[in-house]
Amino acid sequence: MPLVAKFVVYAVQAYILLIFVYVLGSWFPQWKGQSWYRLVEDIVGPYLNLFRRLPLQMGMIDLTPMAAIFVLIIFETLVRGAAGGM
Repeated sequence: MPLVAKFVVYAVQAYILLIFVYVLGSWFPQWKGQSWYRLVEDIVGPYLNLFRRLPLQMGMIDLTPMAAIFVLIIFETLVRGAAGGM
């Protein structure tokens, strides 16, 4: 696999990990005041806001992060396929 494709795949995986950290922050309110968590919010927030327009919130359950991760996984799969797999 070309170096650029590997970089994109690893960047997408790192971004998915950041989304998981963001979701965990909703379970641990003491994280919200931390500067590192605000950095995660600044990185992940704009991407998640693209999906917040969709009706993915059902009561207290917000499926926005799941939809965002799903799109990233599809993108990663397309990159892997175009680059010959990994």
